[in-house]
Amino acid sequence: MYSRRSLLGRSALGFGSLALGGVFGEDGLLAAANPLHSRGSHFPGRAKRVIHFFLNGGPSHVDTFDPKPALAREAGKPLANTLTTERKTGAAFPSPFAFQRHGQSGIEVSELFARTAAHIDDIAVIRSMHAQVPNHEPSLMLMNCGDSVQARPSFGAWTLYGLGTENQNLPGFIAMCPGGMPIKDNENWQSAFLPGAYQGTYVDSKHEELGKLIENIDHPQIARTDQRRQLDLLARWNARHRETRLDERLDARIHSYELAFRMQHEASDAFDISREPAHIRELYGNSTHGRQTLIARRLLERGVRYVQLWHGAGQPWDNHNDIEKNHRKLAADIDGPIAALITDLKQRGLFEDTLILWGGEFGRTPTVELSGAGKPQMGRDHNHYGFSVWLAGGGIKGGTVHGATDEFGFKAEKDPVSVHDLHATMLHLLGLDHKRLTYRYAGRDFRLTDVHGRVIREIVA
Repeated sequence: MYSRRSLLGRSALGFGSLALGGVFGEDGLLAAANPLHSRGSHFPGRAKRVIHFFLNGGPSHVDTFDPKPALAREAGKPLANTLTTERKTGAAFPSPFAFQRHGQSGIEVSELFARTAAHIDDIAVIRSMHAQVPNHEPSLMLMNCGDSVQARPSFGAWTLYGLGTENQNLPGFIAMCPGGMPIKDNENWQSAFLPGAYQGTYVDSKHEELGKLIENIDHPQIARTDQRRQLDLLARWNARHRETRLDERLDARIHSYELAFRMQHEASDAFDISREPAHIRELYGNSTHGRQTLIARRLLERGVRYVQLWHGAGQPWDNHNDIEKNHRKLAADIDGPIAALITDLKQRGLFEDTLILWGGEFGRTPTVELSGAGKPQMGRDHNHYGFSVWLAGGGIKGGTVHGATDEFGFKAEKDPVSVHDLHATMLHLLGLDHKRLTYRYAGRDFRLTDVHGRVIREIVA
């Protein structure tokens, strides 16, 4: 006796039915046919999509969004501190950057992000974040995947798993990182034990030429009609192979082939910023980060669910020395593009349902880092005890400051917020209950927030 799947595969109309199922899946009739099919949320969400500016290396909170006048008062003096840091640090090191109040909310922001600060009344700054360890790799994993020890699905992968995507001709989760990250860091946009279809698609955004920006977008020797015939033949072979086994990796691979074929037209359009009016291109600027931020907006408006923009892969925000020079240069790369994106999203009516996250994996010490010889390096060591991130759009209560570090900026002291709390809040804004968004693996129901996390109601509009 044949199973239903076997009978369908062996019948005269079997493959036609499979193809029809794929079409129905795209139209919402058979969601199971496509793992990325757009799905309903647990409850009405305020945000439909996410863009994450990830500042790799750890930007200094006391030099960006958490002013500490006490450091100027105690400049050059030793501070009482019992917290352990990776490297030896010395006296209080006041910020070399001026802070100024902005907007009706009067929130103080460093001169490094003066253009972003023009939108401060739309931004909620969390000044009481804390992570688990002062090392980059585990903190990167924690911020992006919710676990600092084991490889877990990234936030983008969980978002796709929960909501799917609204454009079946583009990847639902795209990570742009100019120059690429080391292999060991690519786990930050992985799907891990979730089906492979939910993994982030990496794009090396240092390129301007479309053929290099999206590798192999066109086949140099085979016409598109012949490619379609090849894919149909491959689908028949895969269907036969799948009759005797159930392997989600095979389903994900089949889907990736189909997606790659469909992308040939739509991705060419989405990534081609020459189609934008001159005044929009000028708004973002012609730098690498200006271009990739403009591409991100084009992707978001085309239904891509999650876009992550990495900054600092080549020259990270990990400024153990000469922080004034290095932070100033790094901030100049992205301050304008961030402000341009917010302006542009507002003009297009996309800001209210687009959730923006800005931040790194941890902050930096308020004390100066010392060399092996005990000489001040004019930089700061890693600090996971307290740091800042900010959110905007997508249901965020703008013009808000939540939590605080101590008077010098060593540690989250008022209303501490864990990375699990941040993730729970972002999922909530997307209409997903972080306790209900689970996946059964190895005999356990896993979730992004593990067994932790609370929604930060104070920053939700």
